[in-house]
Amino acid sequence: MAAPTSRGSRGFEPGAAPYGNFPNYSRFHPPEGRVSLLPPGLLRSLFPAATRPLLGLDVGCNSGELSVALYQHLLGLQDSDSSPEALGAGRELKLLCCDIDPELIRRAQQSSPFPSSISFASLDIMDPVAREPFLSSFLQRFGRSSFDIGFCMSVTMWIHLNHGDRGLLELLALLASLCTFLLVEPQPWRCYRAAARRLRRLGRDDFEHFRSLRINGDMAQSVTRILTQQCAMELVRSFGSTSWDRSLLLFKSTGARPPGLGLRSRLLSQEDTEEPHSPSG
Repeated sequence: MAAPTSRGSRGFEPGAAPYGNFPNYSRFHPPEGRVSLLPPGLLRSLFPAATRPLLGLDVGCNSGELSVALYQHLLGLQDSDSSPEALGAGRELKLLCCDIDPELIRRAQQSSPFPSSISFASLDIMDPVAREPFLSSFLQRFGRSSFDIGFCMSVTMWIHLNHGDRGLLELLALLASLCTFLLVEPQPWRCYRAAARRLRRLGRDDFEHFRSLRINGDMAQSVTRILTQQCAMELVRSFGSTSWDRSLLLFKSTGARPPGLGLRSRLLSQEDTEEPHSPSG
């Protein structure tokens, strides 16, 4: 699925990014607002004796600023760090970052300070035909079948709006099957309404699924419920909320089922979802 954008001579219309593929996203939600909530040494505390390099997956990475900031923070690196420790960081963590928008990925590739450790690729994570061989190829390079840690930062809403309840469930089940730990930043329901209003102001059709979503309301609670009750994960910690009121939630696989790319995760039926609220904008 292509990612439509609107980049005219007068700049970019935010409402014309129906997949969340905003250029210059980090200017209004800077990476520091997230990474400052994560404690130093988090990666080593989660994986004190795991085989290195650890493998990470960042879904919906936009133009990569947050991916790089997460990488630096998790490894204790400073901006523009050229020390031997920084140069050897790739032995600690290899990060695969993907986004639906090829233009944003080109920007990320051009600006990345760690090209040997952070890989950026254009990928529609909801397209299994493209997704499965791509992720398998990366994992096989390291003789692995899953990622140690995954990041899903302000992505769940866009999957939900464009693919409906079943799409959200599919994404969370996929990430739970692929990752031992998963850091999620769900957008609150008010962001759904704001995204729908932006499209309407531009005279565009509403999101196909917006008015039929049965999973709604407290989205941090909904994401937690889905991951813990349906995806064999447990909530390890909430790191609090950003200044724009989004929770950072860390989950861990319970080991109730083996993670791996080939796993076909069971999805919730419509009857298993929450009681519907009115999603009117």
